[in-house]
Amino acid sequence: MHLSSVRVACAALLTLALGAAAPPPHHVARRSFFNLQCKGVYDASIFARLDRICDDCYNLFREPELYTLCRKDCFTSDYFKGCVEVLQETDQLDVFKKYIIKLHGADPGI
Repeated sequence: MHLSSVRVACAALLTLALGAAAPPPHHVARRSFFNLQCKGVYDASIFARLDRICDDCYNLFREPELYTLCRKDCFTSDYFKGCVEVLQETDQLDVFKKYIIKLHGADPGI
């Protein structure tokens, strides 16, 4: 195999890897926002940060239903708070509450 063939193969693999790691399209996250019954203002970066909590929690326990329960009612469930605690991000809870108020449109009560 020529060196140029190896370079092409490596470039193709790198392109595939970067494409797989790309975040979901903007419209998918926005659809999730409405599916979660969020009634506030959509902010992609805030939504992604809160969604990441649920994603990390799922990755920790590998329980598919946990991801759904964490996101339930626009991140206002007790499961979201539990995930924040398990992930040891309780120092960020006040910030998360502000984020949820913006997305949810009301006090999250967590």
